Amino acid sequence: MRRDAWPEPLIAAPRVAGRGEPRTARRACDLPARAPPALVTVVDTEEAFDWAAPLDPTSRSVDHMAAIHRVQEIFHAQGVVPCYLVSYPIVSQEAGFRPLAPYVEAGRAMIGAHLNPWVTPPHAEAVSPANSYPGNLPRALEAAKLAALAAQIERAFGIRPTLYKAGRHGKGPNTEAVLEAQGFEVDLSPAPPMDYRGDGGPDYRRDSPRPFWFGRRRLLGLPSTGAFVGAAAALGPALQPLIEHRSIARLRPVAIVSRLRLLERLRLTPEGFTLAEMMRLTHALLARGQRTFTLSFHSPSVVPGNTPYVQSDAELAAFLERLRGFLAWFQSDLHGRFITPHALKAELERLAPAPANHRGQAPRVPSTNH
Repeated sequence: MRRDAWPEPLIAAPRVAGRGEPRTARRACDLPARAPPALVTVVDTEEAFDWAAPLDPTSRSVDHMAAIHRVQEIFHAQGVVPCYLVSYPIVSQEAGFRPLAPYVEAGRAMIGAHLNPWVTPPHAEAVSPANSYPGNLPRALEAAKLAALAAQIERAFGIRPTLYKAGRHGKGPNTEAVLEAQGFEVDLSPAPPMDYRGDGGPDYRRDSPRPFWFGRRRLLGLPSTGAFVGAAAALGPALQPLIEHRSIARLRPVAIVSRLRLLERLRLTPEGFTLAEMMRLTHALLARGQRTFTLSFHSPSVVPGNTPYVQSDAELAAFLERLRGFLAWFQSDLHGRFITPHALKAELERLAPAPANHRGQAPRVPSTNH
C-alpha cells in the first residue's frame, strides 16, 4: 500500500487513564492438572536500538544476529525449538534473517511476526511513544503494517507466519480481529502483570498468565508468563503503583516488600530476573494450577551493549547461564517438557473440542481470565 494512500499524519487517540485494554470475549484454557508442565520459548527478534533514547525509525541495526548462535546452541542442547518472532528490519536485511535460515530449514526453530510500528511500512503515523504500541494505531494502519511484515517474512523464509507478538506488548481493541482476518493462529502479546499506561500502552495488571481462546476461528492467546507473587499477591494490581510511586522511592519500598516476600512482580525471562526469581514464579503458578508457561527475551541481548540487561561480557555470561539453568531445571526438576505454540494449540484443541453453533462456529464465551 502506498504511503500517499494514507492521510498525514495518523495519530492514535490516547488511552483513557485507568481503562487499559478493552476486554473481548475469551475463554481460559490450560493443560490438565496432572499433565507435566509445558514451556514455550520465545525470542523477540528485533533490531538493536537505544532503549533510553526517543524512537528513531532509522535505528535498524541487525548486526547482533551474527551472534544468535549463542542462544540457539543452548536451545539445541536442551531440545528446545524456539520461536523467533521477527521484526521488519530483521526480515528486510540479509544480515538479519540469514543466520536464522538454517535453523528454520532444519526444524530447529520457528518463525513468527513481531510488529514494531515505527520501523514497519507503511509509515503513515506520527512517531511517538503512544504509536509505538501497534494496537493504538487506526485499525486499517495496524492491519496494513502487519500485512507488510507478514509478506516480508514470507519473502525471507518462504513461510507465511501464524504466530504474532505486538511490539512493546502493545495490543489494542482491534488487534485480535486483525490477527484473525490475516490468518494468524496464536497471539503471544499479553504481558501480565505489567502496566504500560505511562506512555500510552495497555494495562495487563489484572490479566491471567494462562492461555485463552478468542475469535470465531478459535485462536490461542498465549501470554508471556508473569504474575504477582507473595503473601499480598492478590493485592498486587492495587499495591504495585503505590509502592513504585516516585514520591517514596528513596524508602525503597519495592525492595523491602520483595525481601519480605510480601509482593513481587516477576516475569519468566533471563533479562532482569535471577534464576531463583524465575523458579519462584514458576513454583507459585504451579501451586495455582497453571501448567503452561512462556519464557521470553530480546534477541539484541546476545551482544553486550544492546539492552539494559546485558551491558558487559560478564552480564552476557550470566544471562546465558540463567537461560541454560532455567531450561535444565524445568526439564529435570519439574519433569517439564518443551513445546511449540502450534503443538500446544493442537493439544488444547484435542482436549476441549469447540462446540459449534448453527453456522459451524465456536461460540464466543465471556472471559474467565479477567
